[in-house]
Amino acid sequence: MKFYNSIGPNPHVVRMFLAEKALQIPVVQIDLLKGDNRREPYLQINPHGQMPALELDDGSSICEITAICEYLEDIHPAPALIGANPRDKAECRMWTRRIDLNICEPLANGFRFGEGLRLFEDRIVTVPEASDGLKRIARDRLGWLDRKMQTHEFIVGTRFTLADILLFCFLDFAAGVGQTLDPANANLTAWFGRIKARPSTSA
Repeated sequence: MKFYNSIGPNPHVVRMFLAEKALQIPVVQIDLLKGDNRREPYLQINPHGQMPALELDDGSSICEITAICEYLEDIHPAPALIGANPRDKAECRMWTRRIDLNICEPLANGFRFGEGLRLFEDRIVTVPEASDGLKRIARDRLGWLDRKMQTHEFIVGTRFTLADILLFCFLDFAAGVGQTLDPANANLTAWFGRIKARPSTSA
């Protein structure tokens, strides 16, 4: 296998997932700032031009971070970072999807359409007037999640999972692009500190 890596929160999710499983695979670095992900030869790996991608031994590729992580979990099930049984898997996938759709996507697009506009305006459809509203959606949903975290050690109760990895990587990214976590979200702030203490976050 080969992992096509770049800067940004999405590749960080997969790197952290790999580190938690103590997996090491060859890495091909793609220069996102130069737009190499939108040109050949990378488009042979992922025609959508997004990062990251996992190339399998047969030359086929898997893209989208949740699909990559689920594939890695299937071939290396321990430690279970999604789930060891159908119920645990469904619970993790439920929270991962909630976080992705309600927090990560508006947070990321708020950046792409705002502070990151010059980088993205020639690569994707951008809606600059939506930037502030998208950031507001992410803040609102983080407040909702903070209330849910009052009695939780991790997003999925007592289990550290892909849901924690996803949210951590995006909040870590957000802190560097003007979307810092509101300290009023005390439960999430404490959770973030617990996750940041894990060695895998530096992957």
